[in-house]
Amino acid sequence: MAHTDAVRRILSWYEGESPGLLMNLARLLNHGTLGGTGRLVILPVDQGMEHGPHRSFLPNPDAFDPLYHFRIAIEAGCSAYAAPLGFLQSGAGKHAGEIPLILKCNSSDSLGGPEDPWPALTGTAEDALRLGCCAVGFTIYPGSDFRNEQYGEVRELIQDARDLGLPTVIWSYPRGSGLSKEGETSLDVCAYAAQIAAQLGAHVVKVKPPMNRIEQPAAKKVYDRHPVPMETLADRVRHVVQSTFAGQRLVVFSGGEARGTKDILEEIRQIRDGGGTGSIIGRNTFQRPRAEALKLLADVMAIYKA
Repeated sequence: MAHTDAVRRILSWYEGESPGLLMNLARLLNHGTLGGTGRLVILPVDQGMEHGPHRSFLPNPDAFDPLYHFRIAIEAGCSAYAAPLGFLQSGAGKHAGEIPLILKCNSSDSLGGPEDPWPALTGTAEDALRLGCCAVGFTIYPGSDFRNEQYGEVRELIQDARDLGLPTVIWSYPRGSGLSKEGETSLDVCAYAAQIAAQLGAHVVKVKPPMNRIEQPAAKKVYDRHPVPMETLADRVRHVVQSTFAGQRLVVFSGGEARGTKDILEEIRQIRDGGGTGSIIGRNTFQRPRAEALKLLADVMAIYKA
C-alpha cells in the first residue's frame, strides 16, 4: 500500500536512516485506526515493574494477565503496544503480526529511593528483533545525578537497534535532585527534555504534558526577553514540539495518572491543537473495565483523526 502524504512527510525527516529502519517506522505510522494520519496512540504497560502490580492492576484485576493488554491494544486499533520483556514474551508469539510491538529496554521499581533514579537495563535490541518488535524504548531522567550514564546507555542501545533496522522511542522524564517536583513538568524543563531525547537520536520522543511554569532561573530570563505563548496546554505543546527539531521528530505525550474521562479528552484536544503527534496512554486505559477502556481509546483516536 502506498504511503499517505502525511507518512511520506514524516519519513522524510529521517533521511539517512536505513530502509529497514524506515520500514519499521512506517509500520508504526500505518497501523491501526490512525494508520496513515501521521498520528499515534500507543498503549504502554510498564507500570507493573515501575509501580508494582497492586498499584497498577488491582483497580482492574483482568490487567494482571499479560495477554489482556495485547487484546485491548489490538481491538482498540492502537498504533502499537509497548511493554518490558516479560509481558511482551508472554504474548508476542500468540499475537504475532497483529500489532506493532515496542520493547521497553530499561525499567525502575518503586522500592528504592526516587531522588536520583537510574533504571536497570532489562532488554536488548536483539530481544526486540527476536520478538518481532518494530521499535525499542528507553527511559532517561534528565535532572538525575546519573543522567550522563543513562545518556551513554541509550546511545549504545540506539546504535544496536539501528544496526538491526529498529527505531528508538525515548521516554524523557525530567526527575532527580536537580529539579523540584513542580519542575519536572515545567515548560522549560519539558522542552529541554524533548530536545535532549532528539539530540541523543530518538526517532520518537515521549514527554509529559507541560505546565504553565518556568523552573530554571536562567531559562526564565530568556523567556522574559523572548516570550512564547504558554497560557493554554496547546500553546505549551506547540513550544515542546518546536524544541524537538522544529517539529521534525514524532512527539507523543504521556497520559499520566488515572483521571476522569472529560479531563483526559480535553487534554487530548489540546495536544492535537498544539501539533503533538499523539498520546501514549497506560493507566487511564487498563485500569478501567474493558468496555470503558475501549470506548476511551476510540474517543481519543476520533479526536486525533478529526
